[in-house]
Amino acid sequence: MTVRIDRLPPDRERTLLAAYAGAVASTRRRTLAVFVAIVALYLLAGWMAEVRPLTLLDNIQNFTAYIGQILPPLTLANLPADLAAWYWGLPKWLGLLAETLLMAYLGTLLGGIAAFGLCFLACANLVRSAALRFCARRFLEVCRTVPEVVFALIFVIAFGLGPMVGVLAIAIHTAGALGKLFSEVVENIDMKPVEGLTGTGASFVQTVSFAVVPQVLSNFASYALLRFEINVRGAGVMGFVGAGGIGQEFLVAIRNFYYSDVSAILLLIVLTVVAIDLATERLRHHLLGREAHA
Repeated sequence: MTVRIDRLPPDRERTLLAAYAGAVASTRRRTLAVFVAIVALYLLAGWMAEVRPLTLLDNIQNFTAYIGQILPPLTLANLPADLAAWYWGLPKWLGLLAETLLMAYLGTLLGGIAAFGLCFLACANLVRSAALRFCARRFLEVCRTVPEVVFALIFVIAFGLGPMVGVLAIAIHTAGALGKLFSEVVENIDMKPVEGLTGTGASFVQTVSFAVVPQVLSNFASYALLRFEINVRGAGVMGFVGAGGIGQEFLVAIRNFYYSDVSAILLLIVLTVVAIDLATERLRHHLLGREAHA
């Protein structure tokens, strides 16, 4: 069986080909304009940030030399003794590392609770009051816009040195970051259960509890675990401003040129973060997979 394909009239065909060529040319011009704008902004940002590639190349040996200095002299013939000398402060460092992890955990927990309570007020599909939504969203923006280190510096002045400063700083920033993510999840839920409960006269709290939370709980947990990973790394920096944890000992080692201690603590932090990343990643995938099969 043959299929006959009728050709368009020549005038119509030329018109369509011309329109297609014009559309392709217009797309290419827009792509070229975007590329030129990106390159121009890249060069402008590099100029304003005083990025000098030649200076970087001329001084790169200082970085590699420092890496060589902090690496300990390990030999196969005397490896156990060399490792023991390298990690001479392991009990103390493990205690400070545990303090850092607890700072990250408690800060994530407190920030997550605050984000859970505030995110529903920032959702357009749940709250009709534009003023209430505006206040909730701006408050979350302030919390996540100011870096944790800035909050930590403020709290150090107010409350003195210690891990509590790091916990408060992490909690505030976490509340802002998770509140934004949680509200976006809530705004994409299926509204039929919400409308059903609202139609029966349920209160706002009852509607959120029984129509919203069951739909978003696994995503909330996934985002909270991801934030915990970020906060573990952030808690390590809190010690630089006097908030306790392993970061404070790391800063002391850098300032006093204890080269082997720098590499030992750095490797300990890296291994800890990698282990937490792997564990939380598997847990997140488990939660999301369970939701997909639900």
